[in-house]
Amino acid sequence: MAIQRPWPPQGGSVTRPDEAARAAGRSEPIRVLIVDDHALIRRSLELALAAEADIEVVGEASDGREAVELADRLMPDVVLMDVRMPKLDGIGATRKIKESVPSTRIIMLTVSDEEEDLFEAIKAGATGYLLKDVQIDEVPDAVRGVHEGQSLINPAMAAKLISEFANMSRKEAERPPQLPVPRLTEREMEVLRLVAKGMNNREIAKDLFISENTVKNHVRNILEKLQLHSRMEAVVYAVRERLLEIT
Repeated sequence: MAIQRPWPPQGGSVTRPDEAARAAGRSEPIRVLIVDDHALIRRSLELALAAEADIEVVGEASDGREAVELADRLMPDVVLMDVRMPKLDGIGATRKIKESVPSTRIIMLTVSDEEEDLFEAIKAGATGYLLKDVQIDEVPDAVRGVHEGQSLINPAMAAKLISEFANMSRKEAERPPQLPVPRLTEREMEVLRLVAKGMNNREIAKDLFISENTVKNHVRNILEKLQLHSRMEAVVYAVRERLLEIT
């Protein structure tokens, strides 16, 4: 059963999430939807996030269909999404949510380390992919990171992703581009190459001697030109169209 958080809670003196967020330096809290078919996991995630002044859990869902319905109604900033669920799996739910609420960032949180799940999640529009053996106290920072525009991936899965990029580059070497490729500037290509290396905005800014805001602007322009939702999608697209070569 989908759960939408009521406001205000019944009983007691409380601080509104927006007030707590302002105290933590944010104008509004990061609104999070938790999706998992295991109640214990949902509860653990909720407890970890509820302790953060700048994060508000706005709802929970136990399957993909409920997740799509709640996301459409609540428009969360970030969704923590399980992959394996009844009725509609997490990848299918991710695809539908990105169609209806494209601004929502989605982190796949799963026990699956299969390459196929990873690539399907990226193609569906996921911004992050973490295994469930991640420390629970790392989840709030993961939420903040993707909300700020970072891509997030477990280091072990990142190695598999880079390996697949290299394979993709070799397989596509003989295929001519099917459609004209949107033109990226030289600086946008530099940023895209560093994104492909797994660097975050701060690291890219330091490497190119530019500000983080400038990096964010370049990434936004890249995604708009390529008509994609996430940084990882942009890297996959660039490898496929031979804009990047990863060895």
